[in-house]
Amino acid sequence: MISRIPKIFPKLTVKPHILAIDQGTTGTRAFLFNAQGRLCSSAYQEIRQYFPKPGWVEHDPLEIWNSVCAVVRTALNQARLKPSSIAAIGITNQRETTVVWDAVSGRPLHRAIVWQDRRTSVFTESLKKRGLEKKLREKTGLVSDPYFSASKLTWLLEHVPGLRAQAARGRARFGTIDTWLVWKLTGGRAHITDYTNASRTLLFNIRTRDWDSALLKLFKVPASILPQAADSGSIFGKTAASGPWVEGIPIASILGDQQASLYGQSCYAAGDVKNTFGTGAFLMMNIGKKYRRPPFGLLTTLACDRDGKSVYAFEGAIFMAGAVMQWLRDGLKILGSAAESEKIASTVQSEGVVLIPAFAGLGSPYWEPRVRGALLGITRGTGRAQVIRAALESMAHQTADVVEAMQAGAGYPMRALGADGGASRNRLLMQMVSDYLQKPVRAVNQADSTAWGAAKLAGHTVGLWRNLASLDARQKFRIYTPKRSAKVVQQDRERWKNAVSLLLNSAETFA
Repeated sequence: MISRIPKIFPKLTVKPHILAIDQGTTGTRAFLFNAQGRLCSSAYQEIRQYFPKPGWVEHDPLEIWNSVCAVVRTALNQARLKPSSIAAIGITNQRETTVVWDAVSGRPLHRAIVWQDRRTSVFTESLKKRGLEKKLREKTGLVSDPYFSASKLTWLLEHVPGLRAQAARGRARFGTIDTWLVWKLTGGRAHITDYTNASRTLLFNIRTRDWDSALLKLFKVPASILPQAADSGSIFGKTAASGPWVEGIPIASILGDQQASLYGQSCYAAGDVKNTFGTGAFLMMNIGKKYRRPPFGLLTTLACDRDGKSVYAFEGAIFMAGAVMQWLRDGLKILGSAAESEKIASTVQSEGVVLIPAFAGLGSPYWEPRVRGALLGITRGTGRAQVIRAALESMAHQTADVVEAMQAGAGYPMRALGADGGASRNRLLMQMVSDYLQKPVRAVNQADSTAWGAAKLAGHTVGLWRNLASLDARQKFRIYTPKRSAKVVQQDRERWKNAVSLLLNSAETFA
């Protein structure tokens, strides 16, 4: 039980390193950091994606586990380290992906159903039609959507032969990817998750920080199949001696990927915000210890403070960020590479051109899946440079839209925006974001702030890094401050918002 877990690991007697395992949707990474927080080595292995039917996405849990063992071996070999030099392990993972396995043999009972999977959309829509959305939102901070784990688990219980009976006998286990990895790492001794991952299931009451009996009944999920949940900075178990592992390495942090990025960027206090610019973009705002109802288009979820204790956070998802650059490159073929966008876009102004990349609908804070993309304000003088610049501006505008909604919901302003992910290296984009927000932007130079977040919390939990201020002070950022006046920026923002309103009003036409 968590109450028996020591808060501080005993005094370390070897040269300590922290291992971060980052298990993502397309692959698995391992990172080794030394006692000074410097990256020693890293390794990556891709995992296979399975698409058994349209809209279905699955992973092989055993392949995921084997990929973890492989990348850890490679990272240790690259750094010329033995497993005994690992003082603690931190785990960060793709969230919502759902795994079930046999409690005795440890054998997966089905492929993992990935967060992207839409097979349960009819079921989740039925919950909305029954008027249950408000109840779900009040308890979990989420919405009724196949994205989250609950409906996936319901589907597995109904479609895997014998699974419900096994669960009733205590012979089945459910978990998100972190839980599955801890089970394997500990040789089946620990069935546990952290609050950040539990809060993404639609089964976890984020106010009471416990599995909710009414939600379990709604989704027909037996309590016996669920893991224990704990603060992100806890000792979740210790490794068993198998594969690349030695006996007794503490697993000292678990964080969902976006919460790990928030922690990696030192967003410990209420009002701290980060944006991870990837294919899409995920913003998260620490809103402190007090629960706040999420504004429309945002979610409330659990994150953690400096010591790994749970706090609340607003989360917003932008569907198209780096994917817009991919479209310009592969679809329109007007861009050789994403890296070229900065140089080309710097040669022009947008000249009133607005690109709304609603290729899969609009995400936060609008949340309108029916709307389609649009390119507005074009003239005979519009060329590729203006379109490329408008694409970058769309990423900055969407970021500002979500931040504005977060600030309104929280009731206080943010101080600065932390930025990571591939597009955070685009200096023109980061300057646009700073201008639109009229706030500083800190683009992190850390190789991977998600993995660093998991490693940093693990090191802090075992007492290797008690003084996080000193550790964080060594982190390098590129700082952007507003260069354009608030008045000029407001004109751009109004043009963007008017264009979005025009598109939203035509959603039915182009659905």
